Amino acid sequence: MNSTLVKLSGFVLLLLPTASFAGEASDALIATKSLDLTHHIIGYLSIAVTVMAYIAAMSEEVIALRKSKPMVLGSALVWFAICIYYAWHGEAKMAAVAFESNLLAYIELFLFILVSMTYLNAMEERGIFDGLRIWLLSRQYSYRQLFWITGVLAFVLSTVISGMAVGLLMGAVAAAVGKNKKEFIALACVNIIVAANAGGSLSPLGGISTLFVWQHKILPFYEFFSLTIPCMVNFLVPATVMHFFVPKETPAASTSAIWLRRGSKRVILLFIITLAITVSSNVLLELPPAAGMMTGLGLLQFFSFYLTKTAHEVKSDFAHVYKLFQVEAPRDNKRQDFDVFKNIGNVDWDTLLFFYGAMMIIGALGFIGYLDAIAHFLFGEISATVANISIGLSSAFIDNGTLMFAVLSMHPDLPPGQWLLLTLTLGVGGSLLAIGSAPGVALLGQIKEGYTFAFHMRWMPVILLGYLASIAVHFWINARYF
Repeated sequence: MNSTLVKLSGFVLLLLPTASFAGEASDALIATKSLDLTHHIIGYLSIAVTVMAYIAAMSEEVIALRKSKPMVLGSALVWFAICIYYAWHGEAKMAAVAFESNLLAYIELFLFILVSMTYLNAMEERGIFDGLRIWLLSRQYSYRQLFWITGVLAFVLSTVISGMAVGLLMGAVAAAVGKNKKEFIALACVNIIVAANAGGSLSPLGGISTLFVWQHKILPFYEFFSLTIPCMVNFLVPATVMHFFVPKETPAASTSAIWLRRGSKRVILLFIITLAITVSSNVLLELPPAAGMMTGLGLLQFFSFYLTKTAHEVKSDFAHVYKLFQVEAPRDNKRQDFDVFKNIGNVDWDTLLFFYGAMMIIGALGFIGYLDAIAHFLFGEISATVANISIGLSSAFIDNGTLMFAVLSMHPDLPPGQWLLLTLTLGVGGSLLAIGSAPGVALLGQIKEGYTFAFHMRWMPVILLGYLASIAVHFWINARYF
């Protein structure tokens, strides 16, 4: 398997990303004056460093090295090599402009994801996710009902929440209700991964690849919802088959009480307002999505200030629960300050820095000239449909966000239907393997019994059937976009 991954990395890494938001003038400057290093030692060195960095990142679980470390170091080595060469030839400014262009693309992505993760951490700190898990366990649903409930919730939540967060939340529910049913845990995890990836593919707020297309203003916000039915098909086809293998028994109900800290519902409301501001400001004012998200962060900071200043007015964070239900207080009944900066500090910095390394290192390959050659082959010598389906299949091995950046860097002239196809295939293609998407990787680390890489592989043919079915449905119902 290692040799296969090496070969795939060698091919796919030539397709990895960069995006330019620096303006037409900077792009034109780079295009007219950049030096061709594709057959130079600098180019070969860049490919070698990229391959080694990405293989190290893929081997995170084996070598116990965080995936961000090789990517950040690799990007630094490649860009320093390029900048030194350009400076030697009196073109240092050109390389610096290219670096800044890629850096700006990353900053927009960074701010968007940072605010989203901060809100998720705030909701977790206020007890919202624990409350949802306990509520589901208290309803005495059968395993088959829980299989569908967790899947549908994963599909719906992933349209506005990151797939990794959704996978971890629903995976915790599956693990909690299936302590004595390993087969249920494993099947539920596969279903959750497929559902989370499918749901995230129809909304720019839920998927990285869709977010990138939206940020580049290639498609308006509302057109992504044309993928709703294809994404539902992608989720329902494998889920229907797996349904018949789920145990019929009913697990024991949970008797735990639900405790939501003061302000929990208002945090949810603020998150909804933030998403509304983000979408409306992009559609009406053509502001980048990061602008709306940062506005939401400001609202959350002021709400944090309000909770802190009014904390002396209540006996505990759970006083409102006592008055409503007249129940015994939990042990942790003291007031806790709601500090936004603690929630910011608890975001997944490893993932954010990994994206920095990936975007910068492959941005360098695009600046060198490799992506132009790949683009000529993919979208010039073979059909766009075959290219998009093939790229989607490769997302089973490589992160879909980096692959989408690759295509955006190539600037292919595609109709809206092909952009929607690429968004669909990249979003759901990662479900084919456990390592192909953030929810899969997260559940591999979280679930200790039942769900494994080999178990997920057993269901790959059924997931592939859903993949192909969703593509066929897309061509059928969205024919007007081609």
